Amino acid sequence: MPLWTSSETMAATGGECRVPWDAQGVSIDTRTLEVGDLFVALSAERDGHDFVAQALANGAAAALVTHRPEGVGEDAPLLIVPDVLEGLIALGRAARARSEAKVIAVTGSVGKTSTKEMLKTVLQYQGRTHASVASYNNHWGVPLTLARMPAVTQFAIFEIGMNHPGEIAPLSFMVQPHVAMITTIAPAHMEAFEGIEGIAQEKSDIFAGLLPGGAAILPADVGTIDILVQAALARRATIVGFGETADAYRLTALEMHRDVTVIQARFRGTPAALRLNAVGRHFAVNAMGVLAAVEALAGDPVRAAVDLFRWKPPAGRGLRETVVLDPADTRAYVELIDDAYNANPTSMAAALEVLAVSMPNQDEAQFGASRKIAILGDMLELGPDEIALHAALAHNSHLLTADVVHCVGPRMRACYEALPGDIRGRWAETAAEFSVGLGDLISAGDTVLVKGSLGSHVSMIVDLIRNLGQR
Repeated sequence: MPLWTSSETMAATGGECRVPWDAQGVSIDTRTLEVGDLFVALSAERDGHDFVAQALANGAAAALVTHRPEGVGEDAPLLIVPDVLEGLIALGRAARARSEAKVIAVTGSVGKTSTKEMLKTVLQYQGRTHASVASYNNHWGVPLTLARMPAVTQFAIFEIGMNHPGEIAPLSFMVQPHVAMITTIAPAHMEAFEGIEGIAQEKSDIFAGLLPGGAAILPADVGTIDILVQAALARRATIVGFGETADAYRLTALEMHRDVTVIQARFRGTPAALRLNAVGRHFAVNAMGVLAAVEALAGDPVRAAVDLFRWKPPAGRGLRETVVLDPADTRAYVELIDDAYNANPTSMAAALEVLAVSMPNQDEAQFGASRKIAILGDMLELGPDEIALHAALAHNSHLLTADVVHCVGPRMRACYEALPGDIRGRWAETAAEFSVGLGDLISAGDTVLVKGSLGSHVSMIVDLIRNLGQR
């Protein structure tokens, strides 16, 4: 069955189409477009209409446009609408209206994407599952994910994000979730909010579109829990807490090993044990929320607890990998912790704890060549207190267990200057400047954490470390 027919899209959008067509997918990028996709000519840095001819030449079934672009024939399969983004939103709403899937929406200051991927991993073993790609969580990412949802989907997972007040509620109304989950509330995007309470209020708008009888999965450990509870109660939601102080899904103990986290928990009072194929207290806490969400979706949380071990963090979000420096020497490698996609004080503290508990393998320990190295980039959008928040990192107990701490960016200079001299490494204004001579800073046996906001460009350093050898 096609994902969309031309007649269905005309009914959904009110658009005009002169040539009938069927589409198997929806794409906004000619670089990833697959044969049979409907190409949506969104405009951002470039006008998507400039790529319609290329999309059709590459096998697109049709294109969603406001006009026939130059170089495109009159007989081309086009769906013409007054506004392309509004047309995409209309498709998304039509996809939601025709779906009988159980829908969950996930937001939070930290951990949205990882939690969404955990849910996708466990739910795909319980039914036909559809989920947001990457971090498609904004005003075009959410309707695109909806428009891509097959009608036969049984579980649908949507990530919803924000940078400014007023962004989450419209997306929640679009998604109409049965279950809404908040991972945590932390100081992120503080430039647009007066305080942490404002962030909590905005995140609680995830409940705006919650369907009657829906469930709110809440992080019990946050200081702003009362704001979240009141917002959920206003929608008459069933509230389920998770975390280290929760009643329903409680993390009672954990052990972090070299690449595995062993969890002791209580699920509604019943003792349970499970493992994650990743290291981190933050992952363990969010796993409790995932299991609470599975239960709220009428899934099987016990099966999900077992299947959680199938999940691994995506690149840039705590992924641990081995970079082999010399294939002829089994000891010549570096352990890389890639957490370079995003950063705020809460996620930085979580990453530093992972580095602190990282243990060398037997070869590394035997030859005494093991060091823990942190390369920290700027945390962005923290508002007027950003310098103080960066300086405070230097007093983090987990950071102080590192052998060397390098800092990148003008804000991270405050951390660098506050570091104890015996662990202070290099500081550079930019990731590009820091990358010069990078190979001299890393040796075989090292465990290296790279952490920073996307705009700090420390992902460049991750790529260069990978290029030192073979993964």
